[in-house]
Amino acid sequence: MPIIHLQVNKQAISKDVPDQTLLVELLRDTLGLTGTHTGCDTTQCGCCVVLVDGVSVKSCTVLVAGIEGSQVTTVEGLSNGTQLHPIQAAFMEHHALQCGFCTPGMMMSALDLIQRHPHPLTPEVVRSEMEGNLCRCTGYHNIVKAIVSASEKMHAANPASTARLVST
Repeated sequence: MPIIHLQVNKQAISKDVPDQTLLVELLRDTLGLTGTHTGCDTTQCGCCVVLVDGVSVKSCTVLVAGIEGSQVTTVEGLSNGTQLHPIQAAFMEHHALQCGFCTPGMMMSALDLIQRHPHPLTPEVVRSEMEGNLCRCTGYHNIVKAIVSASEKMHAANPASTARLVST
């Protein structure tokens, strides 16, 4: 088994893993980061979304061997101690979750979306860009409101921001 080297939530990780190990398996089963969920195993639902080098990926189909040396951020890596990330705070404020199963993937996809847009987002852009994330409980109205709100707060906090922000 090869040894892989990653940064996961700003922590250096070196692990022996089989070549066929999926990123979601490494995160959940090996590292105990259970915020990343497995919903469909086919990239349809978005429950497993994490950031790899700042870009959202569906970890249920990413081989760990293919991201050697990368930086991975999971939902557990968003907050700064007890200080919630603006996306987490917005999801709470706007009641954008119910059962919570899709929420981590929604938050990680939202962070990537906000980072790719230099100005606060519109609901139309959010609806279009988040179509790869499914929720079976809440509907999407409050999720869209939360992402727009987080975008406004993140861009207000960093007005000189441009595309591909990194503010975790």
